[in-house]
Amino acid sequence: MKVVYSHDGGPFLVWTLVVQLVLRGSGVYATNGTKNCKLLTESASEREVLNRLEPLAYKNFTAVTNNGTESYTYVFQLCGDAGGIQGAGVVQFETKKMKATVIGMYNATQAIGGSDWVILFYGNGESYHEHCSKEMRKAMIMISCNRGTSSDQMKVALEVRQRAQDCFYLFELDSSAVCPPLESHLSTGSIILIIGFCLLSVYLLGGFLYQRLIVGAKGMEQFPNYAFWLEVGNMTADGCDFVCRSGNREEAPAYRGVATEPLEEEPEERDDYLLPM
Repeated sequence: MKVVYSHDGGPFLVWTLVVQLVLRGSGVYATNGTKNCKLLTESASEREVLNRLEPLAYKNFTAVTNNGTESYTYVFQLCGDAGGIQGAGVVQFETKKMKATVIGMYNATQAIGGSDWVILFYGNGESYHEHCSKEMRKAMIMISCNRGTSSDQMKVALEVRQRAQDCFYLFELDSSAVCPPLESHLSTGSIILIIGFCLLSVYLLGGFLYQRLIVGAKGMEQFPNYAFWLEVGNMTADGCDFVCRSGNREEAPAYRGVATEPLEEEPEERDDYLLPM
């Protein structure tokens, strides 16, 4: 990192880390990812937690805080040189004083995790000058699952330094890297239905194309095995009629309705004309 002086004598910090960030993002410095982190106590469980964070390797995460007139920028890199400072996992840059302070080193790493979260500890940072019995700084990075985030965002949660010891910086980072894999919630019956629906679709589409293009069928005849399914439908209807309907199945005698109109009176036969005159 360089300090360059302008013509008016005012120093300003040129962050050569910008170039390094681009090179790391392009994979120029890519080596072993999370294997660069040195655990305080090597264990299979902690190493497994670190391996879950492999998608975050070679990426730099920044957060900016303002405390009155003071402004600080924090840079975190997983198992890599944050801010271009060798061995630094978390670095604090003070804007006005152009000063860089190492908060935690990745050669003193601890990692614990749950199903959808990981907490990373970086120790052996620079010592406090006045606070916390002048112990070395350390950083805690809480990485939580968030599937909806488009880019991993880091923020400073708090800084605890009003103690005699065990002071720390706490950072929060939302990422999809620690999210558990999504499990399928389909039951066996649902899978069978999906398979059956797919087979039925293939049968109908393939049969339709065959009947139309090969056989040359038209209209309802294009339906595959049309005669068979028509017979199945008729037999099903007969079975339903036999099982579901009740009562005498013989045809009931037909009754002729009574006419409502009055019958015409037949004319009275008169045989007077038969008598001899």
